[in-house]
Amino acid sequence: MAPPADPVSRIVIENVAIATVDAHDTEYASGHLVVAGNRIESIGAGPAPQGLQNVVRRIDGTGHLATPGLINTHHHFYQWITRGMATDHNLFDWLVALYPTWARIDEPMVRAAAQGSLAMMARGGVTTAMDHHYVYPRGSGDLSGAIIGAARDMGVRFTLARGSMDRSVKDGGLPPDFAVETLDGALAGTEATIDAHHDASFDSMTQIAAAPCSPFSISTELLCQGAELARRKGVRMHTHGSETVEEEKFCHELFGMGPTEYFESTGWLGDDVWMAHCVHMNDSDIAAFARTGTGVAHCPSSNARLAAGIARVPDMLAAGVPVGLGVDGTASNESGELHTELRNALLINRLGAHREKALDARQALRLGTHGGARVLGRADQIGSLEPGKLADLVLWKLDTLAHASIADPVTALVFGAAAPVTLSLVDGKPVVEDNHLITADEDAIARATRDEARRLARIAAGA
Repeated sequence: MAPPADPVSRIVIENVAIATVDAHDTEYASGHLVVAGNRIESIGAGPAPQGLQNVVRRIDGTGHLATPGLINTHHHFYQWITRGMATDHNLFDWLVALYPTWARIDEPMVRAAAQGSLAMMARGGVTTAMDHHYVYPRGSGDLSGAIIGAARDMGVRFTLARGSMDRSVKDGGLPPDFAVETLDGALAGTEATIDAHHDASFDSMTQIAAAPCSPFSISTELLCQGAELARRKGVRMHTHGSETVEEEKFCHELFGMGPTEYFESTGWLGDDVWMAHCVHMNDSDIAAFARTGTGVAHCPSSNARLAAGIARVPDMLAAGVPVGLGVDGTASNESGELHTELRNALLINRLGAHREKALDARQALRLGTHGGARVLGRADQIGSLEPGKLADLVLWKLDTLAHASIADPVTALVFGAAAPVTLSLVDGKPVVEDNHLITADEDAIARATRDEARRLARIAAGA
């Protein structure tokens, strides 16, 4: 008697260039990928194995490059509805200019902004998104639930870094008093979000991190107790660190030490921690991150937009620090796209004399894929194309005018113009087809975000 047919549906991709971004940077000039259910079943040179059962789709990948899906490690979705404002400010002046508006956000605004942010990233090859949301004005509704719901509907893998602030203007911070939480309220809100939404399983679509905002908007007590809460709950930890010289000066004046020393004194270095920016890091700071396994979310466009400086990414990588890429909020990176950060990371880190080898194309691709997976604590599940890993992958179209004369596909992807996405799979399911979202109506999202941006502007103007 013949064995029963394998019930798992398969997608077969052939005749495609492949950059696996595995530990050996294995690449195939023309190869195949087989997706079975939500896992990568096989990958290699030449055509797919014969006799595969239940193949529901075959794709000719001629002219394409397959890579792991891009992984965003730092963002602020709500800022989608405040793009194009305070365009000539440094970080502190930018925050002072925008906090009065941000303090007026509510649940419908946040949901629309999350949809806009997610749509822009997903259509550009992001399969795992992350949002650091830290503004919870009183009476604004279920903001965390709105963000998580938007990511679920978009069909992307998602980490919500449940942020918090408890240092307002009256305490020497920057946010308005009514835009911050109490210490107890922030901790309770974070714990409730973890309990309601965190999924630690291998193929989890939603995870939660504890994420007090930054040294100049939170108390030392919130940092210390936030770390205790995160480790008791078994979730990761995220915050901003060493972004500007003003932040370093603030830490020395208030705490008598630099940001890295301060973070270590509060329990905020470790292999369960990642920090955004880390622009102003000296040799001892980088050594501390490497020693503890603390990760970095590198946001090159935002750092340039706010004139924060150039993070020492090549030195971090040489020391063994986990580094991923971040869009950052779209009030400081109006494009909202991560695939452009591959190119910007490479170019910005080459600025300066004799830095032509600071980063290369494959290192940039690794930052946006496997590096991001390490930073989010999911490198055994996503971030490279290997049998047994989750089927989060992208087919980039590289045979159009924009890339056709560049022989090496990875060079074309990183150095060239933003490549169209022919197919993006998340958990083995299509999210983008032929450069268009299939899980959301882009025009409807554009209208909703425009309307909510106008409503927020009216409310802020009348405050």
